[in-house]
Amino acid sequence: MLVEHIGELVTNDPARDGALGILHDAAVVIDGDRIAWVGEQGAVPEGVEGPRVDAAGAAALPGFVDSHTHMVFAGDRTAEFDARMRGERYAAGGIQTTVAATRAATDDELRANARRLREEALRTGTTHVEVKSGYGLDIEDEARLLTLAGELTDDVTFLGAHVVAPEYVGKPDDYVDLVKGQMLDACAPLARWADVFCEDGAFDEDQSRAILTAARAKGLGLRIHANQLEPGPGARLAAELGAASADHLTHLGPGDAQALADAGVVATLVPVADLSTRSPWPDARALLDAGATVALATDCNPGTSFTTNMPVVIALAVTAMRMTPAEAVWSATAGSARALQRADVGTVQQGARADLMILDAPSHVHLAYRPGVPLVRTVISVGAVVHG
Repeated sequence: MLVEHIGELVTNDPARDGALGILHDAAVVIDGDRIAWVGEQGAVPEGVEGPRVDAAGAAALPGFVDSHTHMVFAGDRTAEFDARMRGERYAAGGIQTTVAATRAATDDELRANARRLREEALRTGTTHVEVKSGYGLDIEDEARLLTLAGELTDDVTFLGAHVVAPEYVGKPDDYVDLVKGQMLDACAPLARWADVFCEDGAFDEDQSRAILTAARAKGLGLRIHANQLEPGPGARLAAELGAASADHLTHLGPGDAQALADAGVVATLVPVADLSTRSPWPDARALLDAGATVALATDCNPGTSFTTNMPVVIALAVTAMRMTPAEAVWSATAGSARALQRADVGTVQQGARADLMILDAPSHVHLAYRPGVPLVRTVISVGAVVHG
């Protein structure tokens, strides 16, 4: 396949000029599921055969990488959202509503909902996702959710430590023992990552450290829901344990940004969750100024961020969190790829997976400049046109 006549191509190739490695009047050659060549339109190699996709002078960029989602669930939390919009404060306990619905759902019901959300994300340019469990909270259901998540992606995250299971209310340490013992034994072979919701109302610092340490011993990479509801130990714990990412970070404490930067932990921000809970905006500038790598993600979940739309995330990052358009686009592509410790997605360069999109716009800046407008014209995922 030849993608040709690209007016502005965001490559994220560090060998090219600028943060986004932008090429003008560009073309991309795809061979199977990989990018075979990237360069100027006038230098396309001879003998390229197969279908042609004409960008007609529009902008193109890597497919979005959504490094934080909870796509496998059942049920609806409209009432909770409505109550929150009428002034009730968000607390972690609302997760139990989704747990009850998810446990009661069949595999086919969960699969159908997850696939619907994945297709929805694909239409808006998201070509790679991470998907967590966390709405089962028992051995059988957590393993079931991880198996279903594995049908969507190879970046599957075990989140048995989302909140304490209803059967263990008042016995959190017993639940921690279950998560880091029998549940982890059953779930580790089904996941690449382990995550913990380190927050008041979920798991404290010692409990989070115990679970993540056990997960690391099983060969899983580490992620942490950190500092979402208030300043707390999550960001520092991520730095201490060398987690791949610390996610949310709505309430940074003194020195947290520098600790993450020094430890090489990616700071994953999920601004739709902050919008939906009427929380303060994360201090993206403090993280960037400290030298931290920032990723952007949807946090797609039924309670606090029921969106699959990465362009909306980019628009909020720019307009509300004071990121530049270039910083936000990089964070939604290459930054999120770094959060997943991957070099094959989030970039348009030779050897990368053939994931890219064409906008109905002349520049990547339009993703923030025209918030809410459906600008993604064509999506190519793993070498095939899947939208447009």
